[in-house]
Amino acid sequence: MRGTRAIFASALALLGASAAAADPIEDFYKGRQLNWILSAGAGGGYSSYAHVFAPWFSAHIPGKPNIVVQNMPGAGGIRAMIYLQNLAPKDGSTIGLVHSSVPYAPLYGIRGANFDPRRMNWIGSINAATGICVSWTASGITKWQDLYDKEYIVGGTGAGSQMETMPAMINKLFGTKIKIVSGYKGGNDVYLAMERGEVHGRCGGLKSSIKSTRPDWFPQKVSVPIQIALERDPDFRDSPALIEFAKDEKTTRVLQLVLSPMEMDRPILAPPGTPPAIVAALRKAFHEAMADPGLIADAAKAHVDLEEVDGDKLAKILARAYAMPADIIKAANEAMNLTGAANE
Repeated sequence: MRGTRAIFASALALLGASAAAADPIEDFYKGRQLNWILSAGAGGGYSSYAHVFAPWFSAHIPGKPNIVVQNMPGAGGIRAMIYLQNLAPKDGSTIGLVHSSVPYAPLYGIRGANFDPRRMNWIGSINAATGICVSWTASGITKWQDLYDKEYIVGGTGAGSQMETMPAMINKLFGTKIKIVSGYKGGNDVYLAMERGEVHGRCGGLKSSIKSTRPDWFPQKVSVPIQIALERDPDFRDSPALIEFAKDEKTTRVLQLVLSPMEMDRPILAPPGTPPAIVAALRKAFHEAMADPGLIADAAKAHVDLEEVDGDKLAKILARAYAMPADIIKAANEAMNLTGAANE
């Protein structure tokens, strides 16, 4: 009898250990497709990052789901953000990679930006960026002074995108002569327009994008007349940073707000309502993937820069921006020429 009880107790212990070893996150993702929505079109820097990162991200998610990248460009990234908030499944089967400027659209009252980025579950950012304006060197726009002396034509994808807000801000705060040609579907289309001579250049967080998709452009084919930054990037040490021309404290604070998206250049998120356990698992997988030697090697081959920004920091960056004084937000809004795109 005593032996029977011992055997039964051992069986219960084994059963309990088996139950404890079961991972509901792994059970959820095993054999599942994880849809990754990108707010950018195919062929650009965002797609390059996603395709390099996806297999390593999957490898560290329990259950190793098959990550499928889906491009959803439109309205400077707002279309994808609205989908992620309102329409995407909230069970962990869908995540997003959005333009870093998109979470700021509601702050500035951009028409159609009917979402709240503070409700999103921020997983992490694959990189932080140095903002720059690039110009096709053959255009003759190569120095900061050229932006005063000549018309510098840049391409854009819609109100709210960095390609339009950054040059508008430079014009407003510093009196330059940048002309924005809107309506391009994605950043890659602007690069093609530069090659065709339709526009002179493009502004935004472009360093990693160009390095990953057109590694032969620096420094032979394009110039960097200005860095949209609070300090110079050593890669462009001869190009001045905008902060060097700030004339007063208010201008400095406006620049700090306007440039804060650069701190989260490739942000990944899960829709609001995603179970906290799933969010925690995705954050853990993100951190592990970013440190994986395999990803680091693949990123180097693809000319993709990596700089981990964790989800907590992303949330704090946005909270800090949304807590800015109303006069600074208004000045930043006006500087980026967003008032015309704002809701009445």
